[in-house]
Amino acid sequence: MPRIQSVLVANRSEIAIRVMRAAAELGMRTVAIYSHEDRFALHRFKADESYLVGEGRKPLQAYLDIDDIIRIARCAKVDAIHPGYGFLSENPDFARACAAVGIVFVGPTPEAMTTLGNKISARAAAVAASVPVMPATGPLPADPAEALRLAAGIGYPLMLKASWGGGGRGMRVIESDADLEAQLPAARREAAAAFGNDEVYLEKLVRNARHVEVQVIGDRHGNLVHLFERDCSVQRRNQKVVERAPAPYLDDERRSELCEAALRLARQVDYTHAGTIEFLMDADTGRFYFIEVNPRIQVEHTVTEQVTGIDIVKAQLRISEGARIGDADCPVPRQEEIRLNGHALQCRITTEDPENNFTPDYGRITAYRSAAGFGLRLDGGTAYAGALITPYYDSLLVKVTAWAPSAGEAIRRMDRGLREFRIRGLATNLQFVENVINHPDFAAGRVTTRFIDTTPELFRFPKRRDRATRLLRYIGEVTVNGHPDMKGRARPESSHQPLALPRHRRGDAAGAAEAARASAAAPVDLAAPPPAGTRQRLRELGPQRFAEWMRAQPRVLLTDTTMRDAHQSLFATRMRTVEMLRIAPYYARMLPQLLSLECWGGATFDVALRFLKEDPWERLARLREAVPNIMLQMLLRGSNAVGYTNYSDNVVRWFVTRAAAGGIDLFRVFDSLNWVGNMRVSIDAVLESGALCEGAICYTGDLFDASRPKYGLRYYLETARQLQRAGVHLIGVKDMAGVCRPRAARELVRALREETGLPVHFHTHDTSGAAAASVLAAIDGGADAVDGAMDAMSGLTSQPNLGAIVAALEGGERDTGVDRTAMQQISHYWEGARRLYAPFESDIRAGTADVYRHEMPGGQYTNLREQARALGLEQRWPEVAQAYAEVNRLFGDIVKVTPTSKVVGDMALFMVANDLSADDVHDPARQIAFPESVVSLFRGELGFPPDGFPQALSRKVLGCDSAHPLLAEPPAPYRPGDRLAPVDLEQARQDAGKAAGHRIGDDDLASWLMYPKVFREYAEHRRQYGDVSLLPTQTFFYGMREREEIAIEIDRGKTLIVSMQGMAPAEEEGLVRVFFELNGQPRTMRIEKAGAARAPRRMQAESGNAAHVPAPMPGMVVTVAVKAGQSVRPGDPLVSIEAMKMETQIRAERDGTVRAVHVRPGETVAAHDLLLEY
Repeated sequence: MPRIQSVLVANRSEIAIRVMRAAAELGMRTVAIYSHEDRFALHRFKADESYLVGEGRKPLQAYLDIDDIIRIARCAKVDAIHPGYGFLSENPDFARACAAVGIVFVGPTPEAMTTLGNKISARAAAVAASVPVMPATGPLPADPAEALRLAAGIGYPLMLKASWGGGGRGMRVIESDADLEAQLPAARREAAAAFGNDEVYLEKLVRNARHVEVQVIGDRHGNLVHLFERDCSVQRRNQKVVERAPAPYLDDERRSELCEAALRLARQVDYTHAGTIEFLMDADTGRFYFIEVNPRIQVEHTVTEQVTGIDIVKAQLRISEGARIGDADCPVPRQEEIRLNGHALQCRITTEDPENNFTPDYGRITAYRSAAGFGLRLDGGTAYAGALITPYYDSLLVKVTAWAPSAGEAIRRMDRGLREFRIRGLATNLQFVENVINHPDFAAGRVTTRFIDTTPELFRFPKRRDRATRLLRYIGEVTVNGHPDMKGRARPESSHQPLALPRHRRGDAAGAAEAARASAAAPVDLAAPPPAGTRQRLRELGPQRFAEWMRAQPRVLLTDTTMRDAHQSLFATRMRTVEMLRIAPYYARMLPQLLSLECWGGATFDVALRFLKEDPWERLARLREAVPNIMLQMLLRGSNAVGYTNYSDNVVRWFVTRAAAGGIDLFRVFDSLNWVGNMRVSIDAVLESGALCEGAICYTGDLFDASRPKYGLRYYLETARQLQRAGVHLIGVKDMAGVCRPRAARELVRALREETGLPVHFHTHDTSGAAAASVLAAIDGGADAVDGAMDAMSGLTSQPNLGAIVAALEGGERDTGVDRTAMQQISHYWEGARRLYAPFESDIRAGTADVYRHEMPGGQYTNLREQARALGLEQRWPEVAQAYAEVNRLFGDIVKVTPTSKVVGDMALFMVANDLSADDVHDPARQIAFPESVVSLFRGELGFPPDGFPQALSRKVLGCDSAHPLLAEPPAPYRPGDRLAPVDLEQARQDAGKAAGHRIGDDDLASWLMYPKVFREYAEHRRQYGDVSLLPTQTFFYGMREREEIAIEIDRGKTLIVSMQGMAPAEEEGLVRVFFELNGQPRTMRIEKAGAARAPRRMQAESGNAAHVPAPMPGMVVTVAVKAGQSVRPGDPLVSIEAMKMETQIRAERDGTVRAVHVRPGETVAAHDLLLEY
């Protein structure tokens, strides 16, 4: 027989490529066919020539168009046609059509295919060859009653199968008459679609079965051999998922018996070429039964090739040329020369979602990285970055085959290979097959065909992080649509400049010039452990003795507020964790003399979640790791914790416990109205945690202003005595507005120290520009510790200049002992970091004495200006400041610290926006809809000032004299926590887990307890975009510019290099394509343009709405079995959807009447589209 010079592959994707590779190695010209939907498929480009087939036909029918395939073959002048597997590979009419035009069909004869391709005649041949068979019917008749009679003759359970093909198409488990009546039409349709013939039959179902098959090859000279067996027991929906060779449960005797039975059947029908004879083996008895023959090459042929070394596809082609088994020109040796060598297994990687009932997914692959290395073989189809996976064909992406000398090593090699894969853009079964091969039962060879159905642990997957894709999605979103916080703000031009990290002078240089050179040359050794600091001293002494040490030692101790209050006051708390972490290790090594770093709590907590989309607990943990030697300090708002309302006592205790466990050493506890009773729960919780507790008194007014005696020295001393009785370790003076003048600071600190005997910690703001004088006066009065900010982050509404304080005290008896040169280097870093946040800075250029009038806290000043800007009141800021002072007087001259300062600010904005004066607010005849925060304050939900709220305003705010009062009378003072029931923490944990979509830990529970809505939004943002705290600040706020490149360290030793290449409109209206390179590989993100018109979408089923029936997967509607107004019962068929050649029937789950049907046969739907509603 003449040699084959050219071959057409009448198939697609992976098997088409496999055949073309074998043909190319034999020197044959290759020809591919492709449907319109496959015009971008990879197999088209792998061939020497390719042609469109079945033009105008449906996607599956195109590959079943015998006439058109023959036409193409003749036009291309090919010698042979290889059918692959599936489609026409088992159709004898196709083989006859090839023979009719003189084209070699690479496969068995039409007569053998007719006998074996039809499962019923194959069964008869098996009986004739004395091969054990399973009880079964003949082809089921069209009459349903007769089909039921045949089923009853064998007895349930049964397996419904297609007569003309395999791959699980048309297969159904039938448990009852009702199942048969419902499933038979769908099985017929599926068989017809897949094989061009709707003939089906029933076979007895063995529950505890193994699926084992024997590979046979015959030539045209009567020679037949087997290539041993494969185990295919790991199946889902009767489709094989993992195959292995040899079968681990067969001994040599049983293997020989099985393979000989297969050869007897092959000889019975004079079989030629490659074929697979399949058996079910009863796992309980060890008996095997013939079930079917696949007269073609199988998907899983690769495992046999690996353990025998025989190229089965080449063998098919050579046999078609007339080669004889055993001859030198045939790839197949004689039977006695065929040996098993090692072990192999194959995993099929598909675009199916195991967590959604293996719903096929389709769309574009955004990233694709495959495995490689010794012992791994990949047989892929259209699998590459950018490939479009359509819903019309099998979901197979690539077959992975691993070989090794032992079964255990083959499994480990496969596991390694699967973990190397990265496939993004579509759901895959990668994690599922990893679970399968790593299961002990699989390793031991104990699995049966029900393994997947009875092993729920196979569906427990670690959450796929997909970090790079999610971060790219975020970058694309910000690049295209901008950051929500950046509306109306310009990107600072200096944002691209790198930040200068400190460099350290080595030893003692001989002179200034040498010192400067050494400093420039010697980076700080971050690998060296930092020296011991205050944290080690606290642990050594304990809180009480540490406070005594503070009081006794002469130096002034310093707290740096740069990482919390400074940036909160200067640029609305927008500083991100990345800037803090970059400099934190330098603090540990260059400034170990600091008392503490204020870096957590207060507004930073909710802003991190709300605006920066960062986890504040992660920030704390990472700062603690970076600075193990200096105490970390937080601001705790008493019964408000880090929120703006009162919380149940057990919630406050839980939060404090978690903060202490996370690394907070010093808690500055305060109450926004200086009510110590409202601080007791927090103080007790801090004391129980073993941390240092600073009871802070909020300063307001003027100690020496006789017109405001309410806030005289007696007031502060009495508050301090209450704090001392509560057990605090030190007293804090918290001058949030920066109105504590030098004389008052000196006198107040002196009196507090004398009255309590406790150390005093002084905190102020530099809004007036004179705060440094107040700090020095406080030190003169005996202050043991003072707060300040690094030079570059000091002044204005922030704290006074820490470097200046150090310089002022140098050489004196209160010398701080802090290295000012080191401080300057760290300040230089903050100078660069501050530029990144320039758009968030308020338009304040100098200090203002006006603060002594309005008494607005520093952080409040910045935030309130931001709120005024958002409300369009930016140009009326002087009016807002004036209104703030008026509101304070209206409210009875209260202490103004978060959250009470926020209430005053809300009311001030309300008054300016509505052009209200203080007289208007007082006027009983004027109806005013007070802001909710004001109502909350007068209800007493934030506590009470010592002299209460003004009665007249209280009655108006609470509507006491109106027709619909909120309260009949203003409330008598009460502690809000006494009226709040304890929160069920475990129930809260469950609620938070539902909101977040995953099980949450103790820290996340604390976040949920503080801010449930904010936490839910944060969790959703993190699910969609990942951990954006890893991004550089420029990228987070401003996106990327064309040709810009950034590095993102997503883990220790794992860095993503991202380069933006450009943008262009997408094919779909309203979308923009953003082109990136990720680690040198192209990635394209499709971003929805904000405000752009989009093509109309189908209605989506509402989650949790029992009246809505959603599409469980994407696909094409095949049948709609109901109409509007029709009554249905549970189990009634509603709609059938086909995807990836599999048909899924959606059935009614309850009684009801169909109100509306939203789809028609032939329409394409996406997952969660609304199909119908009751």
